[in-house]
Amino acid sequence: MDYYSHQLDSIFLALADPTRRAVIGRLGTGPASISDLAKPFDMALPSFMKHIRLLEETGLIETKKQGRVRTCTLEKPRFAMVEGWLSAQRAIWEARTDRLEAFVTATQSKEEKPQ
Repeated sequence: MDYYSHQLDSIFLALADPTRRAVIGRLGTGPASISDLAKPFDMALPSFMKHIRLLEETGLIETKKQGRVRTCTLEKPRFAMVEGWLSAQRAIWEARTDRLEAFVTATQSKEEKPQ
């Protein structure tokens, strides 16, 4: 497996969990402390920190400690890798549906012609 595929696998694994997706969604509105991010979840802080560590390891977020507060921010360039992959997949499927549409239209035109 190449480096790019490994990175995508890691990112999609991180995004597969609803807690981590919620954290990413919240960080989309701006930086937040870990305690603020953890508030909506019914779990112990050490369990929540596992989610934060995984997001940080995959490069989706960055944490910085200032005094006693650890603040998280999105690493937007990392999402460009996901967007690139999704765009390529979208192009493949749009080309396939375009070919299917052309086939169906051509078939209908042949059936409608009087013989």
